[in-house]
Amino acid sequence: MPRSTIAALKNLLFASAWLFASCTSISVAAQPRGYSTTDKGAIKRYESGSECMRMRKFECAESEFTKAASADPKFVEPRIMLAEIAEQKGQDQEAIRLYREVMTLAPRFFPVAQLHLADLEFRGGDYEKAEANYKGYLALEEEPQRKARARLGIANCTFAAKAIQQPVPFDPKNLGPNVNSADPEYYPCITADDGTLIYTRRVKAPEIIPWGMQEDFMVSHRAVDGKWEQSSPIPTVNTRQYNEGAGTLTPDGRFIVFTKCALEDGSYGEKLKGLGSCDLFISRRVGDRWSPPENLGPPVNSSQWETQPSMASDGRTLYYIRGQQGQGGIRSMDIWTTTMQDDGTWSKPAKLDENVNTPYQEESVQIHPDGKTLYFSSNGHPGFGGLDIYMSRKQDDGTWGKALNLGYPINTSADENSLLVNADGNVAYFASDRPGGLGDLDLYSFELYKEARPEAVTFIRGVVTDKNTKAPVEADVQLYDVSTGELVTGAYSDPKTGEFLVCIPAGRTYALNASTEGYLFFSENYDVAKGTPDKPYTLNVPLSPLTSGSVISLRNIFFNTASFDLLPASNTELDKLVGLLKTNATLRIELGGHTDNVGADAANMTLSDQRAKAVRDHVIGKGIEADRITAKGYGETKPVASNDTEEGRAQNRRTEVTVL
Repeated sequence: MPRSTIAALKNLLFASAWLFASCTSISVAAQPRGYSTTDKGAIKRYESGSECMRMRKFECAESEFTKAASADPKFVEPRIMLAEIAEQKGQDQEAIRLYREVMTLAPRFFPVAQLHLADLEFRGGDYEKAEANYKGYLALEEEPQRKARARLGIANCTFAAKAIQQPVPFDPKNLGPNVNSADPEYYPCITADDGTLIYTRRVKAPEIIPWGMQEDFMVSHRAVDGKWEQSSPIPTVNTRQYNEGAGTLTPDGRFIVFTKCALEDGSYGEKLKGLGSCDLFISRRVGDRWSPPENLGPPVNSSQWETQPSMASDGRTLYYIRGQQGQGGIRSMDIWTTTMQDDGTWSKPAKLDENVNTPYQEESVQIHPDGKTLYFSSNGHPGFGGLDIYMSRKQDDGTWGKALNLGYPINTSADENSLLVNADGNVAYFASDRPGGLGDLDLYSFELYKEARPEAVTFIRGVVTDKNTKAPVEADVQLYDVSTGELVTGAYSDPKTGEFLVCIPAGRTYALNASTEGYLFFSENYDVAKGTPDKPYTLNVPLSPLTSGSVISLRNIFFNTASFDLLPASNTELDKLVGLLKTNATLRIELGGHTDNVGADAANMTLSDQRAKAVRDHVIGKGIEADRITAKGYGETKPVASNDTEEGRAQNRRTEVTVL
C-alpha cells in the first residue's frame, strides 16, 4: 500500500490516531549547557531559529538554522534541527544526509540522532546500515523506551531483509465507482454471505458543521452478476451533526456496532450520553430500517477512547480498540475484548495477551467468523516499519498464538490497516490511495493467499415462520457445538421477514435451536465435520404454537447404540426443554420415543419406551413436576421418512414432544 495511505487517513476521525506532536522532540533534548561552537553569529542565528520553532514558524526556523550551520561547518545543533525538520517534511534523503553529518562531527553529542538515522535508513530499505546504526545507538544510551525501540528496529531489519526477498501474492482490484468516489472511503465491513458492504465515507459538508467535513456510513449490495450496486447513505444511523464510522456487522447484517465521537466542545448531547472522547454505539436493522443508535455503556465504554470494533460471529463477543487520549493524539492503543452475558450485560473488558498487544500501537482489529483468526495492525511486532497487518490464531487453551506478518507487498514501509477478510476467507478488503483510484482513499479487494487464510466456514440462511399461518416470526436462533455444548453463534430472525443468517466454522457437528415466546422451540442437527459444503445450508424453520396437539422433534437427543443411556451431547437440548417447561408453568407434554425398522419390532418398542422415560426422568430431575410429563414408546410404528436409506432411518430415530 502506498506510503501516503495513512498520511491521507491521519486527519480522519476514526483513522490511525498517533500523530506527530510537532517539531520539538529534538529541539528540547538538544540543548546542551554549552554550544558546540564559539561563533557568536552562528549562536545568534541558532537561537533565533529556536525562537521561531517555539512560535511554530517553521519556515523562519529552517532559514535561521541553515544560516547558523553555514556560519560554522562544525556547529552540530543547527544540523540536528535541520535534520528533524527535513524528516518531518518527508525529505528522507536530506534528513539522512544531515544525521550522518551529525554522527561524523560528534557521534556522542546527541545519541538519538543515530536512532533517527537508523529509522530513516530502515524506511528507505537500507536494512544493513539501519541495523548497524540501531546497534550503534544501543552502545551510546540507556533510556529504556528508546532502547526498546532500537531493539525492535534490529528485529525489523532481520525480518524485512528476508521477507522482501519472498513476496506473497497480491493483486488488488478497485471496487469501482458504485462504491468509491472522489471522497475518501475506508473501514469496510461485510455480511457473511458477501452480499452487503457497509463502509465509511468522508464528505465535505460546510453547511452542516463548522469544520466542514462529515463522516457517514454508506451501504452497497452485491447484484446477481457479482458487481456492487450504487451505494447510498444509511438513514437513522447517520446524523447531520456527528461523525459515524469504523463499524462492524454481525454476520447477518442486522446489528451494527460503530464509533461515534464527541463534538468539538466535547459534548454528545443528552440522547447519546457519551462516556469518553469516542464511544461505541449499536443499532439494529428491522426490515430496511435501522433503529436509533444506543451507547453500549460501561464497562465497554469508558472515559478513554474506544473505536474500531469487531463483532464475533457468535453475536456476543466484541473486540475493539481502547486508547488514551493525550497531547499529540491517542496513545497506548490496545485490543480489548468483552462478552455479552446471559443477562444481557457485558463482561469486564480484558486486554488480549502479549502475543497480540505490544507496548506500541495496535489498531484495526477483525475477529474472523471462524472465531479463531484475528487480523490487526501493529507497529510493535517485527515488520517493515510503521503499521503492518498481522494475524494470530486462538489456541486450544484460549491464548493467542504468535503474531504473523502478512508479508510484502501487502505490508510495506508505509502504514497499513483497515483490512477485512470475508467469511469464506479467500478475499480481503482494504482502503488505499494508490495510483489509479477514483480519488483519495478507495476500497480495494484482493485474493488472500492460502497461508494467511482463516479456518473454513459456511453459513446457514433460513426463515422462521409460524407453522400454521406461515407468517414471519422473530425468534432467537442459536447453534451449539454438539461435542462441547458451547454456544458457537446466534442471531435474531427479522420480525418483518423472518429471515436469519448465522456463520458456522466447518469441522463440527451443530445443534440448532430456534425459540420465542408462545411457541415450541425448533430443533435440528447439522454435521459439517467433513468440511465446508459447496453451497450454504438453506433452512425453513416452522415454529409450532403452544397449543394442544403441537409436535416437535428433538433432533439433538443422543443415546448410546441400542441403549437408553443419554449421552452428554444431549444436555443442551434437554436444558432447552426444561427451560420451556419452566417458562410455561401450565404446559403438559408427552415425550414419544421412535426408532427405525432395524431389529425386532418388540425390541424396538421396548427401546423407544425406555428412551422416552429416560428423557422424562432427566427433566423431572431438573425440578419439573412429574404429573406434567408422560412418556410413551412407539417403536417403528410412526416413521416420518423411508427406512430404505440411512438418512431416512436417522430421521425416524427421534424423540418427540407433543403438547397435551
